[in-house]
Amino acid sequence: MQLTVRDITLFFEVSESTVVRWIRQRGLPAQYVNGQHRLHRAEVLEWATANKVKFSMELLDDHADSEDSPPNLAEALEAGGIFYNLQDTSKEQALRAMVQVLPLPEGVDRELIWRLFLVREAAATTAIGNGIALPHVRNPIVLNVDRPMLTLCFLEKPVDFKALDGQPVQVLFSMICPTTRSHLQILSRLSYALQDATFKEVLMRHGQREEILREARRIEASLAAPVVDAGKVTR
Repeated sequence: MQLTVRDITLFFEVSESTVVRWIRQRGLPAQYVNGQHRLHRAEVLEWATANKVKFSMELLDDHADSEDSPPNLAEALEAGGIFYNLQDTSKEQALRAMVQVLPLPEGVDRELIWRLFLVREAAATTAIGNGIALPHVRNPIVLNVDRPMLTLCFLEKPVDFKALDGQPVQVLFSMICPTTRSHLQILSRLSYALQDATFKEVLMRHGQREEILREARRIEASLAAPVVDAGKVTR
């Protein structure tokens, strides 16, 4: 979905001049079309996560055009799997190791998926800082699966992903979803979770599977909880 500068001001609760400054000075991805900036929702989420810019979860989740509940982060992690001590000697080998454990449907060409990851990395790193990367292809991996799957991989040794903060990567997340919409919803929930200090701390020490899932469920519960403001209850 293409967004306008006005949309971005609502998502981040900033002025239009701030958004334009982010585009010009901080690398917020945008195209200039017919005299106006246009932005892609997934790229905005990735940029916000990498630049540690807080955003409105409610707006980024975009419930307006569907009555379906958004995908659950913990359930997506359970479906995608959590893998430890992936063998690697380079970024290329780390990505290959990750592709080998992805729960891809039968018949999907893993070699092609790996090469698409490499093409994306050649264009720009998917490292978001603090030793975390979100490897993905230029367009979401939308396959014939029943539900969104979020795969978490811990590398045996940190690998240089050319992250902006200079830190080598030891944690990889990758998504496989049945629709572009569900990909964006899981990405938004993951981006939100990565703003949570406790969740990140568990990731950094390669916490146990149940501990990671427990933290993901806690974050989901916080998103579902009603917020009371001046006598008015909202969600």
